[in-house]
Amino acid sequence: MIEPQNLAPAEGADATTEDRIRRIFAAHERLMHLLSAAHTNDFLEIGVTMSQAKLLYVVVAAGQIHMAELPGRLGVSLSTISGAVDRLVDAGLLTRREDPADRRQALVGATDTGAALLDRFRELNQQQLRWLLGRVATDDLAIVERAYTILVGATADPSDPTADPARTSEPAPRPTRKEHA
Repeated sequence: MIEPQNLAPAEGADATTEDRIRRIFAAHERLMHLLSAAHTNDFLEIGVTMSQAKLLYVVVAAGQIHMAELPGRLGVSLSTISGAVDRLVDAGLLTRREDPADRRQALVGATDTGAALLDRFRELNQQQLRWLLGRVATDDLAIVERAYTILVGATADPSDPTADPARTSEPAPRPTRKEHA
C-alpha cells in the first residue's frame, strides 16, 4: 500500500492543498481497507486472482489487444503475461488467436464468459457502493454526489469539446468487444 506521506505532490499544489490531498488519500485508503474486509467473501467467489482480474479488465477494455502490448500495460514480463493468458484461456475467459494482419502477433480477446465475469465484478462494486451510500445520512448524500461530480469533471479531457463533466447519471460507454474463435 502506498502511504500518503510517500505520494508525489500534486502539480501546483500549495502546502495546505497538499495536506488536504494527503488526508483525502489516507481516508480513501482506510475506506478501501474497510470495504474490502467487509466484502471479501463476495469477491472471493469470483474465482480469479487479482492479477488475472487486472489482465481481464485490460483485455475487455481494449476489445482485443496484441499480446506484446500487455506487459507494458500491466508492468510485468511477457512470460508472466503469457502464463496468465494461458490460464484464462484454459478457464474459458480469454481467447488467443493469430493476428491475420501479422501472423507473428497473437491477439487476445475476452469470451462472453470473461466479459460476464467482469460484469460480475462491476455488479459487486455497485452493490458495495449502494450498501455504503445507504448508510450515509440523506443530507450528506448531496455532498457525496457533488464530490463525485467534481471528480468526474477532473477526469474530463479538456481538449474534448463534447465532454460534459457534470454528466454523472449515466456510466461511461463501455468499449465493444469482438468474439474470437
